[in-house]
Amino acid sequence: MSSNYHHGVRVVEKDSGTRPIRTVDSAIIGVVGTAPGAQAARAATLTIGTGNSALTLSAKTAGAAGNRITLRLLGGKGKTLSAALSGNTITVQLATSNGGVVTTSAAELKTTINAAGDDKPGSVITATLASGSDGSGKVPLIAKALAFSGGEDEAFPLNTPVLIAGSRQQAAKLGLTGTLPQAMDAIFDQIAALIVVVRVGFSETENTQISNIIGTVDAAGQYTGLQALLAAQARLGVKPRILGAPGFSHHVSVAAELGAIADKLRAFAYIDAPVGTAEAAVNYRNLFGNKRLMLLWPGFKVWDTSAAGTVSQPASARALGLRARLDNLVGWHKVISNIPVNGVAGLTADVDWDLQNPNTKAGYLNANEVSTLIAHQGFRFWGSRTCSGDPKFAFESAVRTGDILADTIAEGHAWAVDKPMSQMLIDDIIEGVNAKFRELKANGYIVNAACYLDPELNDKESRADGKLWLNYDYTPVPPLEQLGFHATITNRYLIELLPSTAAA
Repeated sequence: MSSNYHHGVRVVEKDSGTRPIRTVDSAIIGVVGTAPGAQAARAATLTIGTGNSALTLSAKTAGAAGNRITLRLLGGKGKTLSAALSGNTITVQLATSNGGVVTTSAAELKTTINAAGDDKPGSVITATLASGSDGSGKVPLIAKALAFSGGEDEAFPLNTPVLIAGSRQQAAKLGLTGTLPQAMDAIFDQIAALIVVVRVGFSETENTQISNIIGTVDAAGQYTGLQALLAAQARLGVKPRILGAPGFSHHVSVAAELGAIADKLRAFAYIDAPVGTAEAAVNYRNLFGNKRLMLLWPGFKVWDTSAAGTVSQPASARALGLRARLDNLVGWHKVISNIPVNGVAGLTADVDWDLQNPNTKAGYLNANEVSTLIAHQGFRFWGSRTCSGDPKFAFESAVRTGDILADTIAEGHAWAVDKPMSQMLIDDIIEGVNAKFRELKANGYIVNAACYLDPELNDKESRADGKLWLNYDYTPVPPLEQLGFHATITNRYLIELLPSTAAA
């Protein structure tokens, strides 16, 4: 309480106590690819008059901003033709007779509007005679202000993260060509997900195309390609945690960069092995040691309506959608293995598999940490292993559990930063984290976890420097990857063959 004198009553609000911690959203997909046919920006337009007086006005700059342009047509008696621009308003004084009849033709208005000058309408719009009009008709006098319409921004600007919020209609603006339209179809076959899309330029030259996908930070500070996923949170308010570049992740450089971006975002990426044999896929796996990568082989065959036939599709596209579906319906602790995949007609290579026999192609791939695809009561991913060189993070679920816990705890404690350090504050933080752990344990997301203070990490010098270190340990839920039964022949059930009286 303040020491200032006050003859009366003071109420001091205390804000101590634990805070609820909200689990971060884990089901947001980030995907990078090409879409040459994506919807371009459209210019706003306005058509006035009919027949030979019809005139079409178009915003010079395409985009939704053109919809703010308005046109006013003024009449009067004995006026001369003029046009002026003020902000987004174009004011045209039509030429009129002394009796107030408009004498301005559409052709004359066209010439006046297109006149050069920064303060002229021609700096923001272009006037053209409408189809079928010779411009000889007189411009109609319209009392109200007329608004331009139809202007639309580019749906997916190059190297810009754009959020698709579960809308196939929005995704359709990517067009039909390139890798992104196929990826959207694969994802939406699994779930209507939140997807951060980064469209890059298309190139016929492979090296140029790979450079476009990997991206960089240009001289203006613009993030491009995969790097643009790092800007998603600042631009869109969401952090992509399930990453892929279907159609390009079979290039080792792209796959490696996906792993690097996943490290920065605490995300997980699915990559495809190059088209080839199972042995080649295993060799490709040996090129990586990143715990945030899972390698998939072979691909899926799916029906393509635009091609009116079956086409091959990278498996990673459907892995992205399935991962988001599981996060939403089950949880991030469930691996993608052994779940039916929607919208699949077949596999791009034969994969023999037997539930009880390890000596199959599927068994060979899994033993070498390559997740494969099998046909068993539908088509499924089979395999839960990452590309990690550390056995602690061998399973997809272990990596994602660690990431979700780290971000949930960190982002849930912004409120504590810069508060006066006290025993009460420390206790509140620890109890809040442990309360969250109890919740996650009760719901089956973790086996158990605990947060505690380690005195050795918190000497008086570090506390005087404003530092507090808390420890937490946790046990992720492992998948039941290998189930075994021991069978023993016994005679003890033979008694059941005797009549019930004899048994008595």
